Amino acid sequence: MSDVLETPASVTARSLRRSGRSPMPLRVEGLTLTLEGTLVLNDIDLALADDGVTAILGPNGAGKSLLLRCLHGLVTPTRGTILWHHEGRDHAPDLAIRKAQALVAQKPVLLRRSVLANLKFVAGLRRPRPSTDDLMQALREVRLEHLARQNARTLSGGEQQRLALARALLHDPRVLLLDEPSANLDPASTLLIETAIRAARAAGTKVLLITHDMAQARRLADDVVFLHKGRIVEHTSAAAFFDRPSSAEAEAYVKGDILL
Repeated sequence: MSDVLETPASVTARSLRRSGRSPMPLRVEGLTLTLEGTLVLNDIDLALADDGVTAILGPNGAGKSLLLRCLHGLVTPTRGTILWHHEGRDHAPDLAIRKAQALVAQKPVLLRRSVLANLKFVAGLRRPRPSTDDLMQALREVRLEHLARQNARTLSGGEQQRLALARALLHDPRVLLLDEPSANLDPASTLLIETAIRAARAAGTKVLLITHDMAQARRLADDVVFLHKGRIVEHTSAAAFFDRPSSAEAEAYVKGDILL
């Protein structure tokens, strides 16, 4: 993995406050999902550690987003088990699990309110409630403080994605799930998002990252889950995946070949 970028002092200070949180590893067994008669996830077994960045890679239609939504509890699998170990016991992806996680979709849904009001709404859902100073600091960390009073829906695509990430990180989630967080964004926005992801990882947050950007996966990932046609073809370290893929499908994907 590439060297970690320097992060704001406030992020580092908050990182120190997060130490000591209970681990939240994941175990998936026999996960299968059928939608409208089509098998989209097929007998998936997966075990993830409670730290680091796991990149979920694969061609379009491989089932990446559906897998992420199953893990977060937004989609119920047809069969199989998903168990997050949290606060001393195993949980299915229930309300307690979702409260310990944050999901950022590729096209985030923002309230028809100001940038700051979007953060205040999320702040009001949890305790302890951050102060306005804390909210402004969260905006500074994604370079949006100067747009605090602007309607969030009038932001550019990159600004909206940065706001969605700031909103997701507001309560220091134990697990951060990201679905193409920098797709079609300018380099400056991508850099800010990757910096925030690195800061979250350094703070002990587990990150699950879907991306089609191979360079981004190389920069950020500790391990890679590679899906093809609804199956996990490989799960290995990022170094092994990119340098020594063990399957023909992964080798073709790394080369940039089209997978059918």
